[in-house]
Amino acid sequence: MKLICIGRNYAKHIEELENERPEHPVVFLKPDSSILLSKHPFVIPPFSNDVHHEVEVLVKIKKIGKHIDEKFAATYYDEIGLGIDFTARDLQAQLKEKGLPWEKAKGFDGAAVIGTQWLPVSDFESVDDISFRLESNGEVVQQGSTKEMLWKIDALISYVSQYFTLKIGDIIFTGTPAGVARVQEDDKLKGFIGDTEMFSINVK
Repeated sequence: MKLICIGRNYAKHIEELENERPEHPVVFLKPDSSILLSKHPFVIPPFSNDVHHEVEVLVKIKKIGKHIDEKFAATYYDEIGLGIDFTARDLQAQLKEKGLPWEKAKGFDGAAVIGTQWLPVSDFESVDDISFRLESNGEVVQQGSTKEMLWKIDALISYVSQYFTLKIGDIIFTGTPAGVARVQEDDKLKGFIGDTEMFSINVK
């Protein structure tokens, strides 16, 4: 099982972090050990003072594929989820400044929240117009729609499959909208697709 993550896929998020808009999708991986265990709190790691929440729509791959043509990409998934790509922003900045990989800032234990609920694609008129949001302590802190993606879901599947064979159970994190911010102890984070609660976690 692979966690394949896409960075810089929403224009306003690129602007808020003052990053350069990429010519192609930015791809990185998280190890399966980064998955936050069900019903466990997210524990802020001791090596960071600035861990950010990044809520993202997830896609679960249902069959093996490589070099997938975009027009066939929709046959490789039938479930949509929601999760969080936790990022140690201070550590990431240090690594980026030195031209080093981001794994320590993105792949640490507990850095990947995968909601326990998955919604069938048939629930949506289009996967290119899915509204979602993250609430922190009852207030909306991030919200967006997949229609705002620079690269839509099927395009991402096609692109990623040129480099990695996609296998059953692989999950693609499709990028985060604007509004990323530091989490603090005792925060309660809830993620929604439309009006459906997809996850609820506590921060310790």
